[in-house]
Amino acid sequence: MTIDRYQLVARNNPVLAEADCFAPLTVGNGEFAFTTDVTGLQTFAESYEAAIPLCTMSNWGWHTLPLPKEDVRSIQPELFDTYGRPVGYFSSAEGQETIFHWLRENPHRYHLGRIGFEFDMPGGAPAQLEDLQVVDQTLDMWTGTIKSRFVILDEPVEVETRCHPAEDVIAVQVRSPLVAQGRIRLAYRFPYGSGTINGADWEAPERHHTTITARTARSVKWARVLDQDRYEVEAACSAPFTVKEMAPHHYGIAVDADSDTFEWTTRFAPQPARRELPSCGAVAAAAARHWQDFWMTGGAIELADSRDPRAAELERRIVRSQYLTAIQCAGSIPPQETGLTCNSWYGKAHLEMHWWHAAQFALWGRVELLENSLGWYKAILPKAEANARRQGYAGVRWPKMVGPDGADSPSHIATLLIWQQPHPIFYAELCYRAKPGPDTLEAHREIVLRTAEFMASFAQWDAQGERYVLGPPVIPAQENHAPTDTLNPTYELEYWAQGLALAQTWRERLGLTRDEAWDRILSRLSPLPVRDGVYLAHERCPDTYEAFNQDHPSMLNAYGVLPGRLVEVETMRRTLAKVLESWDMPHTWGWDYPVMAMTAARLGEPETAIRCLLLDTPKNVYFPNGHNFQREGLPLYLPGNGGLLAAVAMMAAGWDDGPEAPAPGFPTDGEWVVRYEGLQRYM
Repeated sequence: MTIDRYQLVARNNPVLAEADCFAPLTVGNGEFAFTTDVTGLQTFAESYEAAIPLCTMSNWGWHTLPLPKEDVRSIQPELFDTYGRPVGYFSSAEGQETIFHWLRENPHRYHLGRIGFEFDMPGGAPAQLEDLQVVDQTLDMWTGTIKSRFVILDEPVEVETRCHPAEDVIAVQVRSPLVAQGRIRLAYRFPYGSGTINGADWEAPERHHTTITARTARSVKWARVLDQDRYEVEAACSAPFTVKEMAPHHYGIAVDADSDTFEWTTRFAPQPARRELPSCGAVAAAAARHWQDFWMTGGAIELADSRDPRAAELERRIVRSQYLTAIQCAGSIPPQETGLTCNSWYGKAHLEMHWWHAAQFALWGRVELLENSLGWYKAILPKAEANARRQGYAGVRWPKMVGPDGADSPSHIATLLIWQQPHPIFYAELCYRAKPGPDTLEAHREIVLRTAEFMASFAQWDAQGERYVLGPPVIPAQENHAPTDTLNPTYELEYWAQGLALAQTWRERLGLTRDEAWDRILSRLSPLPVRDGVYLAHERCPDTYEAFNQDHPSMLNAYGVLPGRLVEVETMRRTLAKVLESWDMPHTWGWDYPVMAMTAARLGEPETAIRCLLLDTPKNVYFPNGHNFQREGLPLYLPGNGGLLAAVAMMAAGWDDGPEAPAPGFPTDGEWVVRYEGLQRYM
């Protein structure tokens, strides 16, 4: 039966009947996003600051603070003995704290500007969130429209908010008796840049500049300057308006409308735009076409006929996660963990998390959304090559915590991780499975082969054990292990085996001979570390399930996320059971539950897979807007959404060497009715 995709999306649209500061709604296009309160703009932004900030963010909007004059030394690496030779990592701030932290914070993604309503309240006081009545807000995901209805000053207000799918343009339609009465206005506020969660410093008006550079009866342009960084904001209205500077970087807009309606568009751009600002109608039409195409051409999973009471919640998470990852994680650079909503880690991407944001696009029949960011790896290839060469390795060593320029940020943890290294090989293989042929091979050839060169050179020969080993120094995906103690982490060993094997397959597809050194490593790579019948975090961690049972249970990635070339299945079955029995679940992360589910699915335990996906634990909470909560200071976490989508795609469409039955990762007890289409079989 064909899935009615409109009904699938419509019944899962986020709907708010009251203001919820943890559930702001967002419109965006993968490169740019605008997050709103219940008015459809950012009117009550201060009320949301302690929850999810209301930001306007882009993939081009980065700010760099002036280099501190008191410390302009080049940062010095910390040296680690690596099988008889010193290898430097930028992992220590000792004696160089200023430059260490400056490099971590810069460049940082920043808030481009706040747009909100102002109302003529009695006595002239600013409106407060509690002044709103009869709130009714819906995100229509089928058309990419936030529809906001509320009552203030005893009058109804209706607002429709959209984002252009190909331009960084916000379009707003406003309808209310307050318009003709002149009792509703718009306000623009522009902050200084900051790496803080809201990307804004509102207390430094003297450090940046806002200038009106053009003005007509129905349009205005501002030029913005923050140190060496510049951008432009352009706005236009369907009716004449006046603009007044209320304070530095604060502009009030009074629309001179003779009806209850006006339309308003705003463009944010890194340089002056050469084309005319599109009308609200043009933005609405483009958004509707884009989103209907998105929903009709990718994959779909429908659970509505299931009798299991958990099915409705799982379907809700699936559909809303597709929307959120499309607007937040599908751009031209790898996303930060909070996407384009607000800042985490100064707005920088964590490349080990790129998999959890974007690998799912290929599985959902939208491989082009994954490919959007893969060109960035080619762009930073010289930096990755320099990283490897500086440490005495071949090939390319991918950074971990990066801004758009690909420069690795110093960190006592991040620089010592390695599990991001095989990711680009995995992405290339996902692309090839979706689009096999010479064009795909050539597009990713250099990335695959240069990545494998580093992986081969990083593996060390242990003459005493007659085997190849990983580390020390290394910090595994489960980050609570010391780099000098860690040897042969389970997930990383399996990923080295998978990555090098895939690279050899690519060599053969390209008409090249197999690399003898890679085959030698594959044949003598250390076995996965086992003790008492379960896999360990790494070879030197016998107390994995007692002293190290927090953070990611990354051993499970070796069979689930990966196909388990080195895995003994029954040992992994015991490992999953041990994790579910003894792990400190409140101290896990949002993508860990999809990991557990994928492992359970491969093991033929579909009921366990469902239980893991919907585990009742603090970091597996999903807000009404679809966002996955983590903790204070990290109120949303898109790797949870992307991981969920990867897991359910695998559970529905199956995986290589898995059962041929439909939806093999879902229970077959008759309580689950799973319809799916357009999904890619997993590895």
